[in-house]
Amino acid sequence: MLYIALALFFLAILFFWQSNRQRTDAGLPGGQVIYTDTRGWGKLEKPLFYQALGLTGKPDYLIEQNGQIIPVEVKSGRAPESPYDSHIYQLASYCLLVEKTYGKRPPYGIIHYSNRDFAIDYTQELESSLLDLLAEMKRDEHKKEVPRSHEQASRCARCGFRKICDQRLA
Repeated sequence: MLYIALALFFLAILFFWQSNRQRTDAGLPGGQVIYTDTRGWGKLEKPLFYQALGLTGKPDYLIEQNGQIIPVEVKSGRAPESPYDSHIYQLASYCLLVEKTYGKRPPYGIIHYSNRDFAIDYTQELESSLLDLLAEMKRDEHKKEVPRSHEQASRCARCGFRKICDQRLA
């Protein structure tokens, strides 16, 4: 009976260690996972939606920590020197969606790369910049032609429209 109890105790410690390692590998802070868009954790959640802006999104994780909800966006590649603007705006969109969906403004969100994490403060300035960008995108929806952004040659090189794009880089 003692051996069975010891074996069960050992298994419990092993499972706890494994779950803690998986949480750390995913870049998740301490707290309870309340939303996930990864198949490894169970059923997929409905997207978050804010009707006033027509904004929808599915963060990789939402973590509830001390009454706050923290969005986490997981990127598969290695970290750049600083997060790309597109990643920051994606995370800011999730912060806005969390605030409108749950009534709690996240103080920050996390971008997790394979080798590094960035905590991005969700400031009033970032929110204003996001709203300006969303308004600009809405205006562009109704234009017949919109010039493409070619600020990153590597992104252009991987684009699926590269062969037919008349604005491609070299």
